[in-house]
Amino acid sequence: MASVACIGECMVELRQAQGGASAGQGQGGGLYSRSFGGDTLNTAIYLARLEVKVDYFTVLGDDALSDEMIAAWIAEGVGTRRVLRLPGKLPGLYMIQTDAKGERQFFHWRDNSAARQLMSLPETDELLNSLMSYDVVYLSAITLSIYDAPGRDRLFAAIRRARLLGTRFVFDTNFRARGWPDRDVAREVFATAFTAADIVLTSAEDLLALHPGESNEQLMARIASPELVFRLTEPVSLLRFPGGTSEVRAEPMTKPVVDTTAAGDSFAAAYIAARLAGADPVEAAQAGHRLASLVICYPGAIIPGYAMPPKKRHRPAASRQATK
Repeated sequence: MASVACIGECMVELRQAQGGASAGQGQGGGLYSRSFGGDTLNTAIYLARLEVKVDYFTVLGDDALSDEMIAAWIAEGVGTRRVLRLPGKLPGLYMIQTDAKGERQFFHWRDNSAARQLMSLPETDELLNSLMSYDVVYLSAITLSIYDAPGRDRLFAAIRRARLLGTRFVFDTNFRARGWPDRDVAREVFATAFTAADIVLTSAEDLLALHPGESNEQLMARIASPELVFRLTEPVSLLRFPGGTSEVRAEPMTKPVVDTTAAGDSFAAAYIAARLAGADPVEAAQAGHRLASLVICYPGAIIPGYAMPPKKRHRPAASRQATK
């Protein structure tokens, strides 16, 4: 079975419950539900649901919330053998507010989260060396934003070593301005990731935030990876891959959009799963759009298991055996 290493951070999620503010709590008050989430963790869960072997690389504390996270990931089929635990540390926290159109706004408290230390621990070298045992390494720009410059350099060096042995690197831009000290730093890190990546999953929204006013063609020309998925503001993806280009449109929505959280994360999971199963980039993008179109019809990042689409079988693809 093909294997994927997802690197990133999972945080405690607070989401305002439907029904408005509680009495005496003002316009912004009300009840909040608690769960867990993070972009690469969402992708890892959807990969596991799509029958891909996936391990999550992160750091958690030794608290009860971290214990709950581990239990939830195991229940979803996500591997936790690469999760480190730090005594006295805690996971980060974020809150989501969603408007009437399903668009969301995030508020984060993560400056001292355990996950930020992944690239600077005694166990880091062993973790990074294990990347070469996976078929795919997947991470996002949010992942890169939580590490300092030496940590990012350490991670990129490990990815380059793994690629020499056949591991593919998939980079998802998922740009969040507040995670970076300034846009110049973000542009430099993105350029490094584009050069190292085998597959880049990006969007006009992400790249226009870094390069305002550029055309789609100009934005795509900045990306050196051999395989590129460029999502437009409408539900359309422009593909570039060895031997061709293509445009893939999502099927028209038949249900109302409830919450766009994890649309890109689920697209990434379906795309990677399809490519690992032998699908070509066009088929993979179609699978990505199908899953994302389902996800946005439900509240929260992770939809109920029964709502998952049936898995489409593709021709078998060669895989590498992950080290036990």
